[in-house]
Amino acid sequence: MLDKIVDFLKSTGFYMVFGNISENWGNLVMIAVSLLLLWLAIHKKFEPLLLIGIAFGMLLTNLPGAGMYHSELWSEFMDAGSEHYNNYGYILSNGGLLDYLYIGVKTCIYPCLIFIGIGAMTDFGPLISNPKSLLLGAAAQLGIFATYIGCIFLGFNQQQAGSIGIIGGADGPTAIYTTSLLAPELLGPIAIAAYSYMALVPVIQPPIMKLLTTKKERGIVMKPLRQVSKTEKVIFPIAVTIFVAFLVPSATPLVGCLMLGNLWKESGVAERLCKTAQNELMNIVTIFLGISVGATATAETFLNFYESKITIFGTEITLWRSQTIEIIIMGVVAFGVATAGGVLFAKIMNLFTKNKVNPLIGSAGVSAVPMAARVSQMVGQKENPGNFLLMHAMGPNVAGVIGSAIAAGVLISLLG
Repeated sequence: MLDKIVDFLKSTGFYMVFGNISENWGNLVMIAVSLLLLWLAIHKKFEPLLLIGIAFGMLLTNLPGAGMYHSELWSEFMDAGSEHYNNYGYILSNGGLLDYLYIGVKTCIYPCLIFIGIGAMTDFGPLISNPKSLLLGAAAQLGIFATYIGCIFLGFNQQQAGSIGIIGGADGPTAIYTTSLLAPELLGPIAIAAYSYMALVPVIQPPIMKLLTTKKERGIVMKPLRQVSKTEKVIFPIAVTIFVAFLVPSATPLVGCLMLGNLWKESGVAERLCKTAQNELMNIVTIFLGISVGATATAETFLNFYESKITIFGTEITLWRSQTIEIIIMGVVAFGVATAGGVLFAKIMNLFTKNKVNPLIGSAGVSAVPMAARVSQMVGQKENPGNFLLMHAMGPNVAGVIGSAIAAGVLISLLG
């Protein structure tokens, strides 16, 4: 009987962690990080719909002995030299609950389904009314490629650099989609960074917007947008899907799903499907996506400190580096450069156009819909309370969703 009690005690998580604390301290750190993220999501309301799921998935995967997610199984699954390479049956036979849910991330099903819901909730009218705003959305993608170059200099491989760079698109599903295909080992840190910074758009963007514009530019009043017909709104998603599929075939899954959801919305003949995509589908997929992405943030992948040697003026210096910390830092760079790219391109447009554009709407070229557009409105009204930029900013904002998906397709095509 005593032996059974001892065996039971050894099977507890308390024994697994505290019985060998020198090896398992990382689990305690990750549990603390998950609790911090839960506090940010619940108390500070930082992207709570997804961040709660991500944080709780992180908590579950780091609970010792729970066996809900097995990173070693996925390492074998992704190892071309392993007998279990690309074998989902192996995962289903040996995995836990979160391994099963993660299959939806690995196969990129969840991000595409989320894009259907996003499309069903998006009004492309401001973009159709002012096609020039598409250029602002494209300019904001500068943050993706600038960050890619910066990550290469930091020593990340091309696939990892592309996955980190996509954070600059301010689009969580696109970041998850790209990372799942190019650098799944970085999925946890990249997803957490992407959604955390999306919530911090009102904090990150205003200082950059004010630094790059004058008081006069921030006070520019734009002409009202023209009314867009239903025919235009119906043709738009079909035309965009065809064009993008021919231009960047690898972006078709994301853009096609986005436009399908929008076509349901604008057609006016599929109201039931539109409401399902907006509500039930989005809610269910958000739950699965958040928990399974959080599950990848194990202590082994998140607390990945390593030794690096650099030579400065002939002297070799040893540094301790962390990929996770560098990803978080480069995420800020990506957002900053994306914001600056949109604002500066709007100023360039004003050199060649008769109807001046308020440069503040350029910052909305990132994909954080509609938060980035609201930030443009907020900063603009501080300079001119009678100026209403929200609908003008929605043009670049929704263009950024398309732009980030196309940028992801380009990176996947070149680096995948």
